[in-house]
Amino acid sequence: MAVLADLDSLLLSIFERARLFMASVGNPHQWVQGYPGRSLMEAEILSSHCYVCLYESRIVGTFCFIPGPNPCYSVIEGGAWFSDAPYHVLHRLASDGSVRGIADACLEWCFQHTANLRVDTHQDNKVLQHILAKHGFLYCGIIYVANGTPRLAYQKVISQ
Repeated sequence: MAVLADLDSLLLSIFERARLFMASVGNPHQWVQGYPGRSLMEAEILSSHCYVCLYESRIVGTFCFIPGPNPCYSVIEGGAWFSDAPYHVLHRLASDGSVRGIADACLEWCFQHTANLRVDTHQDNKVLQHILAKHGFLYCGIIYVANGTPRLAYQKVISQ
C-alpha cells in the first residue's frame, strides 16, 4: 500500500514517465494537464486505495484498487455490465517502464482480492486494451468519467 512519503515518487517518476510513454504510443490525450494530480493521489493514499509495485526496494509501478460502486459506472452506453455483483475498480495503473510485467502483476493481485473487476480506459490507450483482452476482460460499453469525457468500459468476473 502506498504511503504519503511515496507521493513525489509517484507523481514525478511513475506518472510523468507513463504520460510520456502513452504519448509515444499514440495516446497523448488520456492523462493531460498533470493528471493525476497531487490532491487526487493524496486522497487515494489516505483512502487506502493506492498501491505501489516494488522491485529491489524501488517503486516501479502503481495502481488504485477501489471498491465500488463507482458513480461513473451507473450509466453505460452501447452495452451493459456483465455482473452487478459487488465489484472493485482498477484505476491509474502506471509504471516507470523499467520492469516488464507490472500490469500483469497488478491484475493478478487484484484478482486475489476480488472476483469482479471493472476498468475503463481512453479509446487511444491501445496498450491497456491489449492487456485487458489478454487477461480475459470483455468490452461492456462506454462510460463517462467525472470530467464528462468518454471511456471504454471493461469487466472481468471470475467464478470462485
